[in-house]
Amino acid sequence: MSAVVYAHSVPGRDEVLWEPLAAHLTKVADRAERLAATFGGQELARAMGALHDIGKARDAFQSYIRGQGTSVDHSTAGAVIAERNYPAPYGRMMAYGIAGHHAGLANGGIAGGGLSSLKDRLAAGAATPLPVRCLTPDLDIAPTSVALAAPVLSEGFTHEFSAAFLIRMLFSCLVDADRLETERFYSDLLDEPVERGCTLTVADLRDRLNAHLARFEGRTSAVDSLRAEVLTAVRARADDEPGLFSLTVPTGGGKTLSSLAFALDHAVRHGLRRVIYVIPFTSVVEQTAAVFRDALGSDDAVLEHHSGFDFGPADDSDPDDEGKDGARKLRHAAENWDRPVVVTTAVQFFESLFSNRPSACRKLHAIAGSVVILDEAQTLPLKVLRPCLEALRELARGYRSSVVLCTATQPAVTTDAGFRGGLDKVRELAPDPPDLYRRLKRVTVSTIAEPLPDEALAERLLSEPQALCIVNSRRHARDLHRRIAGVEGARHLSTCLCAKHRRAELAAIRQDIKDGKTVRLVSTSLVEAGVDFSFPVVYRAMAGLDSIAQAAGRCNRNGELPELGRVFVFDSPEDEGHRPPAELALFAQTAASVLRAHDDPLALDTLRAYFQQVYWLRGDEDLDAALVGEGAGAIRGILNALRLYRRKHDFPFADIAKAFRIIESPLVPVIVPYRPAGEPDAVPRLLDALRHAPADKTGGIARALQPYLVQVPRSARAGLLKAGAAECIRSGEFGDQFVALVNGDLYHPDVGLNWEDPTFRRFETSIF
Repeated sequence: MSAVVYAHSVPGRDEVLWEPLAAHLTKVADRAERLAATFGGQELARAMGALHDIGKARDAFQSYIRGQGTSVDHSTAGAVIAERNYPAPYGRMMAYGIAGHHAGLANGGIAGGGLSSLKDRLAAGAATPLPVRCLTPDLDIAPTSVALAAPVLSEGFTHEFSAAFLIRMLFSCLVDADRLETERFYSDLLDEPVERGCTLTVADLRDRLNAHLARFEGRTSAVDSLRAEVLTAVRARADDEPGLFSLTVPTGGGKTLSSLAFALDHAVRHGLRRVIYVIPFTSVVEQTAAVFRDALGSDDAVLEHHSGFDFGPADDSDPDDEGKDGARKLRHAAENWDRPVVVTTAVQFFESLFSNRPSACRKLHAIAGSVVILDEAQTLPLKVLRPCLEALRELARGYRSSVVLCTATQPAVTTDAGFRGGLDKVRELAPDPPDLYRRLKRVTVSTIAEPLPDEALAERLLSEPQALCIVNSRRHARDLHRRIAGVEGARHLSTCLCAKHRRAELAAIRQDIKDGKTVRLVSTSLVEAGVDFSFPVVYRAMAGLDSIAQAAGRCNRNGELPELGRVFVFDSPEDEGHRPPAELALFAQTAASVLRAHDDPLALDTLRAYFQQVYWLRGDEDLDAALVGEGAGAIRGILNALRLYRRKHDFPFADIAKAFRIIESPLVPVIVPYRPAGEPDAVPRLLDALRHAPADKTGGIARALQPYLVQVPRSARAGLLKAGAAECIRSGEFGDQFVALVNGDLYHPDVGLNWEDPTFRRFETSIF
């Protein structure tokens, strides 16, 4: 056995080119320290980096990377050292991340989520002592080096949520440092530099946004003047100390660019690192990212991150195995949000904050020292509302982040609004929201008394030269569009269309509206978040009051009509099968109840009363109703579970990750063969590249494929695969991560992907 102890081998190359373990531990410790400095956890993170792979010093692992024997656990040894040598609770907090830097954060005391408990792993690791090896004199990992009074641990650290949150953040720093240093070693060795980060700073982007906004100066319409007033007032608040903010501006009042301007000004003023824009719907991510790229004059500075491809191990049989050469960890190198502007979804943002998987948690440290803008904040999921609020509170309290609740329909989740245990010290950025509402009133809202069948609804749409109808499901949108298909101006929008296709449709519809052409658009709720359509008439299927208000924002949006726009709220007959799901039905019933006591359905006091009633009907327990664990020992509520285990810091991370779901039945991606008119056919080229690229070089290809994804139920994708209508690409190491549609007839140019009959073929493509 060589006297040199290695962390990573290089197959087919002399050992002199391999990476010594001491070098890897030192570099990971240095980088983890830098990543955690934003929130004061640098000493803990440095020690974790220095200990994370120390188990590789064992002879069995050194034999393994030389091709002899099988994989051995190399993560537990460092966790044992941390637990034994650092004072409570810091040793235990470090041990979670060290033990889980490949497998994920485990439950503290009881096995779960396919992982052994941390307690069991520590006991097994203690029975296999490390050999005494002198690694390097430069590793400063003595317990005395840890600053136990780190700023993030001071105020409120005894709270169970704070302790668990810090463990996740330290884990994030370790995982990202380990992946980045492994990536750096191989890229340097092979002389294949990896593009990371962006040369533009938030100050550069602020200056570019100023130049963009200057083009709108001098516009004199009433709406433009009001938007300029909002922008000026919001930017004037950028000097305010970081913390919690709200931005309550009616739809069409310029929230998107005003919030971005505040965020960049605020970041420059307080030394914050990036802006993270969180959007409720995947369908709007690419649109908002496009608006920001145009406003900032840079493609590279803006990262859009959906939940389309979220890498995880294809085979969990040995989750601690990174491969003989250490490169397997890079095959699942998910986003680490290394751009100054990130546009993502609420699902991606919040589920990552409660995940236990390294790939999902890798980016969490990037949220510290950032401005987080929650667009359409009223869409925060009720079943996990309290944990979400705790996460936002913790980011503002201990991680130098500012959080902006940005919406036209502000949810009543603050203590000022009477929400028990809600957010406090939330500062409103908009100048006099009630006055803004009065000045931006552009529509009347009427409720159609009797249920409206699709046939009658189609007739109403066809009687208007320009009309928008918003329904509650993709199936209803497709069925209603089928009734008007072929008629002049019939259009369809839903998430059955891939992002690239939606962008093309959105641009075409906007242009048709601008040119005064006939447009009869049937859409799902995706148009209610940030899509700047302006129709004279809007029909909205019955839903919550916030959804109705958002739909009204697509009517007479710019005040261009000589009279108020018209919004009609309707219900579908029960026998048509388009009744809303149970939760949406509850929202609709609540809206109807509130409207009986308020004259104006869109007034701010009406909306506040609506949200207060929604929360009251659900009750405190239903706002944290996720079931943590299984069987008789299951605990209702994520916060309850953290509270129960806080004394010994035996937090059930794996069970919480499984319990925290914004979408009950998570959707999975299918790559579709969409080709925009006049553009090259990109999907076949990208799929071919994906088939043949080295496993650690697939990240860029996955990003390029994101615009061609359609999210479908897992059962629907299984049906496509079974029928041969879709195939797995590179199924071995990636499992079923990449699934491409083979039967192109299932992707329709009008309505997108229809998976109901996977064997369907158009007549013309069935002729041999």
